[in-house]
Amino acid sequence: MDVLSSRVLLRPTDLERSQRFYRDTLGLAVMREFGPPDRPGMVFYLGNGQLEVAGRGTDPAHTTSLWIQVRDVAAEIDRIQGLGWPIVREPKREFWGLIEAWIADPDGVPIVLVQIPEDHPLRRDQRDL
Repeated sequence: MDVLSSRVLLRPTDLERSQRFYRDTLGLAVMREFGPPDRPGMVFYLGNGQLEVAGRGTDPAHTTSLWIQVRDVAAEIDRIQGLGWPIVREPKREFWGLIEAWIADPDGVPIVLVQIPEDHPLRRDQRDL
C-alpha cells in the first residue's frame, strides 16, 4: 500500500454544531468546503493530516478517536476550558513519556491532545543512532 494522504472522516449527528466545535472551539483552519451551499461539508487542516466533517450520522458510536499533537497541552486545555468546553481528563505525563489530556467533541468522540516533551525519544534524530 502506497499511502499518499490520509483523512479522518466524521459523520456527526449535528453537522453545524460539530463544524463550529472544530472551527471555533479547537480553532482548526478550514482547508475547503464542499457540497450543497446550505449544508456544506468542511475539511480542516489537522497538522500533517486532515479532518473531514460532513454528512450526517445517526449513531454516534465511539469507535473513532482523534489524536492531535499540540505544542503546549496545558495552554490548549486552559483555552478550551475558557471557552466553556468540558475537559474529560486533565493533562498528565504518561508512563510512555507523552503529555496527554482528553476532551470530547459534541457527539462524545474522544480527542486526545498530545505534547511531546523536549526530552522524549521522538524528538531525537534516529539517523544518528
